[in-house]
Amino acid sequence: MQNLLNYRVFGNGHPVVFLHGFLEDLSMWNLLNTPQIPFQAICIDLPGHGLSQLTDDTPSLEFMAGEVLKVIDHLKLSKFHIVGHSMGGYIALLMKEKRIECRKIVLLNSNFWEDAPEKKLDRIRVADIVFQAKELFLNVAIPGLFYRYSPNEPAVKSLREIADQCQPEAIAYASLAMRERKNQFQTLQNFPTDFLVLQGEFDPLITKEKMVEELEGLAIKLVEIKNAGHMAHTENPSDTALFLTEFLTD
Repeated sequence: MQNLLNYRVFGNGHPVVFLHGFLEDLSMWNLLNTPQIPFQAICIDLPGHGLSQLTDDTPSLEFMAGEVLKVIDHLKLSKFHIVGHSMGGYIALLMKEKRIECRKIVLLNSNFWEDAPEKKLDRIRVADIVFQAKELFLNVAIPGLFYRYSPNEPAVKSLREIADQCQPEAIAYASLAMRERKNQFQTLQNFPTDFLVLQGEFDPLITKEKMVEELEGLAIKLVEIKNAGHMAHTENPSDTALFLTEFLTD
């Protein structure tokens, strides 16, 4: 029997795959109260995160997408939607390319363009520093994802504890894999009605101005989540759940 990524299934109805972001795990979706959302939620731990092992040593989002598709095939899903947070959105875009069964995609605090040169350098720095000072990296990086939240807030501490379970090898792998991703403008252009972008009002990693600029020429719906940074599902879970449910409900 093939090894599968760790996953959990909640609810009934149309299947929706939930892919968490960098340093997170499937528990991030608990705040959206997935059992009460009117479709079947399939929440997956990505390779090297949560309870899923990393079984590859060449950083690749393609590999991660392939591992997710093994779960999809195991569950025999004839069609499905995806909600991808941050890195999870990058993987969702690859799945959209690979499978006609993949219909709608919500890019939650995520984007579709290639890293800028300075960001690519940052990815390398992260991959290097986690082997020497993982604790320091997490202490600095995690609070900066939130809007208005202090390091002592329960939500910040919870994510910090989850991230701490990631091994340095897995953190470095994911960072370098994200560095190599390509611009997916064409994918969005080909399927404009299949995409919804949920943007944190105060997202420090993806500014609204940058998102509007990159979406120019694309008939893609953009919704701003108020009073939220890069963690909209934590900072404004009610609006996040409302908008994604409206978009994904057939």
